[in-house]
Amino acid sequence: MRVVHVNLARGYRGGERQTELLIRALAATDVPQALWGRTGEPLLERLRDVPRLDCLALNPPYLGALPASRGGDVLHAHEAKAAHVAHAVHRLRGRPYLITRRVPNLPKAGRWTRAVYRHAARVVAISTAVSDVLRAWEPQVKPVRIPSAASLQTPDPQRLAVLRLAYPGPLRIGQVGALVDHHKGQRVLFEALRLAAPALAQCPVLLIGAGEDEAALRREARDLPQVVFTGFVDNVADHLAALDLFVFPSREEGLGSVLIDAMAQGLPIVASRVGGIPELIEDGQTGLLVPPGDAPALAAALTRLVADAELRARLGAAARQAAAAYTPEAMAAAYAALYHDIAQEHAT
Repeated sequence: MRVVHVNLARGYRGGERQTELLIRALAATDVPQALWGRTGEPLLERLRDVPRLDCLALNPPYLGALPASRGGDVLHAHEAKAAHVAHAVHRLRGRPYLITRRVPNLPKAGRWTRAVYRHAARVVAISTAVSDVLRAWEPQVKPVRIPSAASLQTPDPQRLAVLRLAYPGPLRIGQVGALVDHHKGQRVLFEALRLAAPALAQCPVLLIGAGEDEAALRREARDLPQVVFTGFVDNVADHLAALDLFVFPSREEGLGSVLIDAMAQGLPIVASRVGGIPELIEDGQTGLLVPPGDAPALAAALTRLVADAELRARLGAAARQAAAAYTPEAMAAAYAALYHDIAQEHAT
């Protein structure tokens, strides 16, 4: 059995980070693997160093996938375009495939997309929220839940010291995520900061990431001098370790894997009660949850945490403990069991 990971996404976001974590964890167990990725995108280059990983760069319409498939392959589609390619290879070459669904919105309507999910050997949802959406959309789909994993990156002490000096203030607040407001809710955070003035005016607020709304968000934050746009960073742990408080005002979220990284760093968290986030954050125990899009509630929660060091310490310690269950090794073991079952079923 060879596991063929298919991820044809542009850029490098949470789904690609999880694909990388899974491939690296499986490599440590000597599972034969291949990766089919989009030509010129970061994922293929990031994984060139993985031993015995067959890498294939594909261009639309991805016809190179057909001759690249082998007997005994189990295809793992990590995003929507990949699912369609895996389904085509299944129809034309008979290879079984599974799909990981990471987003809580409905798949595209249409007979073909439903066929893609119906013919999958397994469908994995990263949270119960994603699973519920899939079940309501297509009752024949019976998702298996496998959550995302912490990246387990180690902060660099020298880089950490530089960051702390670069952003002085009573507390450093940060958000990690694509600068895409309809998903990550940066405009809700801006309004909360305005409402919370002057209590938070001296706290640097780092927006860690890049995205299509960056130019507009920079313009809209001109009246918020404490807001800092860092751009995309590779080792997120350096920035997370420099923070005192993590904020995650997403409007929608399949799970929010970066929350696990923030939890692993022992950060107190304020996040939206939406999608799969409540499966990670227990309100009042491992963080504070607020309604999505509710700037006054977000402002109140941030103000409360900034003023209460004991609460920050308690939430951060509990979050660190809870994050210990979300390891790449645990995620890889769960997927490896599915690959084995699919291979056995297909062999018969």
